[in-house]
Amino acid sequence: MSPVLVASDLDRTLIYSSAALALTMPDARAPRLLCVEVHESRPLSYMTETAAGLLTDLGDRAVFVPTTTRTRKQYQRINLPGPTPPYAICANGGHLLVDGVPDLDWHAAVLARLADECAPLAEVREHLAATADPAWVRKHRVAEDLFAYLVVERELLPEEWVKELAAWAENRGWTVSLQGRKIYAVPQPLTKSAAVREVARRTGAVLTLAAGDSLLDADLLLAADRGWRPGHGELADTDWTAPGIGALPERGVVAGERILREFLKAAREV
Repeated sequence: MSPVLVASDLDRTLIYSSAALALTMPDARAPRLLCVEVHESRPLSYMTETAAGLLTDLGDRAVFVPTTTRTRKQYQRINLPGPTPPYAICANGGHLLVDGVPDLDWHAAVLARLADECAPLAEVREHLAATADPAWVRKHRVAEDLFAYLVVERELLPEEWVKELAAWAENRGWTVSLQGRKIYAVPQPLTKSAAVREVARRTGAVLTLAAGDSLLDADLLLAADRGWRPGHGELADTDWTAPGIGALPERGVVAGERILREFLKAAREV
């Protein structure tokens, strides 16, 4: 195993939907794109062809660990270039996949921690059902029986409601994150960083690199030796930063390319 572990968020960090590409350059200068996810027979997520080559190189130099809030089923739709990652973290740390197989002991330990440290999922779901207005909610969803999220009409969503939900959730040991058209309610003990520390322990990594764009990635970035965030997303919108964190100016799919360049440069220095 490489002494370098690279734990990266996926959506709007390394891979991008059509709506998130942010192709602001003239059409003739737009990067060539590679589709890396198909859902219901339709292309869904992309990275640049250059980023695909960089990720392939990175997989040969480091232990690359996809680290996502996606469920296992949603993650398995993604077809990333390069070597198949030996580890993957799904459901915001709720599931640790080893060669594609869930580690049941890890999951059981997560469930025990949630039971001890925060309000139950049922209470949060009831609150969302009672307070979210059907005028702007399109879907209520539960992910892996671990956390809940809403799919909303963003332009109709009251900003004050999100703030009130965040305050209510914090008092019960939960975190609220608004990402595009989704509002996540996630238990505070359910973290990407805990799962990444476990992978670092198993692999003997001496350097951990990370990247992410949302509030749910902050703990991941803080736990890494070095981290990067793109110029878009919740963290950029609030000018969030910390020692060892690179705040990149790039936005959209070109930010994913820049992040991979930073990963490779740091991995080569070891």
